[in-house]
Amino acid sequence: MKNGEAIFLVILFVLSPLIGNCAEMGSFQYKDFKRPKRCGVCHREIYQEWRQSLMAQCFTHGWDQVEYFKLALPHALRLKKVSGVKAGCIACHSPISFLSGDIPPGPASAKTRANEGVSCEVCHNITGSTKKVPFNFSFIIKPGRVKQGPRRDARSPAHGVRYSKFIKSPEFCATCHDEQSPYGAWVKATYREWKAGPYSKEGTTCQDCHMYRAPGKPGIGGKMRADMAHHVFHGSHFASKLAGAVDLALYAKKANISPGSMLNLRAELFNGKVGHYIPSGSTEERMLWLEVWATDASGKKYSIPVDRKGFKGEKYTIADSSAMAYQAMGEIMGIKGFKGVKRDGNCPDGARIFRHPFFDPKGRMTICQWYTVDNTLVDYRIAPRETKIENYTWAVPRDIAPGPLSIKASLFYSEVPSSVGKFLRLPASEYAPILVNTTKLTLEVKK
Repeated sequence: MKNGEAIFLVILFVLSPLIGNCAEMGSFQYKDFKRPKRCGVCHREIYQEWRQSLMAQCFTHGWDQVEYFKLALPHALRLKKVSGVKAGCIACHSPISFLSGDIPPGPASAKTRANEGVSCEVCHNITGSTKKVPFNFSFIIKPGRVKQGPRRDARSPAHGVRYSKFIKSPEFCATCHDEQSPYGAWVKATYREWKAGPYSKEGTTCQDCHMYRAPGKPGIGGKMRADMAHHVFHGSHFASKLAGAVDLALYAKKANISPGSMLNLRAELFNGKVGHYIPSGSTEERMLWLEVWATDASGKKYSIPVDRKGFKGEKYTIADSSAMAYQAMGEIMGIKGFKGVKRDGNCPDGARIFRHPFFDPKGRMTICQWYTVDNTLVDYRIAPRETKIENYTWAVPRDIAPGPLSIKASLFYSEVPSSVGKFLRLPASEYAPILVNTTKLTLEVKK
């Protein structure tokens, strides 16, 4: 064997975990994929649903634009270890741009075809995955006249239809919703969370929850279906999907309390509706937290901090207004002496945060998933059908007003910490807290 051949084989062996699990960049041209509007001529209802979904907006969405163009892309151009994210992000957020070799694509304001996001021509041309357990855009795609669909009896005058078992499977979703960082850390594992949980064993799939079924016609002249899969893809970006996703109850050991006494509370949170952990996906930036407040008869409010449990890494799960994090953002953006932003945003001190923190090569908490070396220190999220119990021991103030005392527990969610949203100048809607659930009890303060 010649030296050049040996070197090539060594390089191929080293890179094979990265190149063997992904669609091939530049293997097609834009013209190989029809525009979504073309599909919408016949599939009107489905097209309108898709157009308003995050699938259509997963490239143009404000946070995704900022994350890619202000952080991921500049970092990829500067640091060789993460150079693959220059194309890798686009492989899932605008697959036809990746497949056409348009890397990096223009920003959303350029109005290129990258703005189509994950379109009809992406999903309905995917035939399988190069991996048995998919991740990192490991889809196999074959654009053409024959479209992949979930029904054996489907017919269309505009194109061929082939029944696909894969398009109905959770593995289909896993091709983009599970991801490893360049450092080997699992930074998205929604499919794997589902697979290890109770819903996979019962046969409930991603599509069952995120593509609800209702009567409808898939297209003009098509059959009326009693169980048409609607293309809304509602997830954590939608308040209506989050509402009530976690059951919340609050209990006190006594109904009457006196100033200066100790009040014991117990909050119970049950994930009975989400088939994976909550939060899931890009958990380095997701925020789910429980606030408990007391309001006395005079209207004065008191924040009640959660009791510590003492597990490893717990400090990352209790809100602390003095804690700073996300310093890598400043380094990437060339801000000298950047000390980070508040780790927990606007969460009140002592609130319990259900989170899975990620850490960069310097051991700092990061929202840059591609720059994640480790995220195994602590994972304090709520698993499917898991109950989390939080205890509170509150020293009732001696000057508290006598009369009714309202205790309110509220579970909130936001896509990114408010401190990060403000620093990156995102629209407030991108990081505003969404109420997941709330409950209240009333006690009596007696002198």
